[in-house]
Amino acid sequence: MSALSLPSLSCTSSSTYPFSISLNSSFSSLIPFQRVKLFGSTSKATTRSFFLTAKAMAELVKDKESGLAAAGGGKMDIEHSRTFLEARSEEELLSGIKKEVEVGRLPPNVAAGMEEFYRNYKNAVFQSGDPAAAETVLSNMAVALDLMLLDVEDPFVFQPYHKALREPFDYYTFGQNYIRPLIDFRNSYVGNHSLFYEIEEKLKQGHNVVLFSNHQTEADPAVIALLLEKTNPHIAENLIYVAGDRVITDPLCKPFSMGRNLICVYSKKHMYDVPELADMKRKANIRSLKEMALLLRTGSKLVWIAPSGGRDRPDPVTGEWNPAPFDSSSVDNMRRLIESSGAPGHMYPLALLCYDIMPPPSKVEKEIGERRIISFHGAGLSVAPEIAANCEKSEEVKDVYTQALYKSVTEQYNVLKSAIDGKQGLEASTAGIALSQPWN
Repeated sequence: MSALSLPSLSCTSSSTYPFSISLNSSFSSLIPFQRVKLFGSTSKATTRSFFLTAKAMAELVKDKESGLAAAGGGKMDIEHSRTFLEARSEEELLSGIKKEVEVGRLPPNVAAGMEEFYRNYKNAVFQSGDPAAAETVLSNMAVALDLMLLDVEDPFVFQPYHKALREPFDYYTFGQNYIRPLIDFRNSYVGNHSLFYEIEEKLKQGHNVVLFSNHQTEADPAVIALLLEKTNPHIAENLIYVAGDRVITDPLCKPFSMGRNLICVYSKKHMYDVPELADMKRKANIRSLKEMALLLRTGSKLVWIAPSGGRDRPDPVTGEWNPAPFDSSSVDNMRRLIESSGAPGHMYPLALLCYDIMPPPSKVEKEIGERRIISFHGAGLSVAPEIAANCEKSEEVKDVYTQALYKSVTEQYNVLKSAIDGKQGLEASTAGIALSQPWN
């Protein structure tokens, strides 16, 4: 979107919601320039297919602009540039970025990020060995660059609860099509797939479901949806993510965020980056918390939360990746929201392995502009049986429950790691975690 990454939501107590909640994360943005040799000219078939795709996109632009205005982007004051939609080759795309800088529509730093975004994406898609890689890169990046430019021209404004924009332009499908070529489905797996059907049944009955998960990359939402889209499209399309302010302010990230259902909050880690804005951020977070409570009261809601407070990071000594520890206050705050919703609620531990596709920096960075590396790689998703919370509310009980969730996520993660990184495939399955490839 990240995909989307989860920020921290920190609220002071109020008469309506007498507790605090902390759900942390960050979302990368601009990437530094790096020279990469360009691939040669595209074939006639590739160029023709791409041109037809771009032409179809151009025909949607007017509806897209009006749709953005209706959804919160405001009325376009200037005509949207068709530079990227009309490009028929890589050379025209890259020269188009320079052109938009020259005419003053693109800030140089955003343009540098867009160019590096293109180069990294191209390298990753070419790693797949797909004979149509050149066409895929050209088509997907033309749309992505166009959407990024559109947001620079007329920034979209997210509301505390953002519902995925599916028409007149389908941002969800755009995100799916963009990330799909980065996943090696031959080396990807889903654990305990039958439990996703169980979750769907609970949602149909009006129940709420919370998935307590580790968090690996900004592409997490798309990875989850892609691994489930053929068998569990309802989950793939209706999952609600808690999203940080970087996801909804960075023009390179926003087009992907616009296709997801989000509860938008300000990260606790960046709450005081600009001290004079801290009070505004806290008030905005309270509004977002109230939106989440209202959503849960209607029932049939599925929420994904990373109680670790951010993306997983590699061990500085061993370089090994493991789920970051969960924060018990985040888990307990979500439990309170579920219990006070009035609808039956369920909490499941979920594990996700996809760090190789878009790994975060080794440590949290204050400034927007972290380096983004993109790769073609296998991914894994696993869910374990629901873990019911103890009725007691002591701190010790909260910690025990949080550790039970975290232990389950870690166990599932290790099985996925054995299957994908350890090349054991389906044989990595255990008595409690059955791996499958439901897209086959």
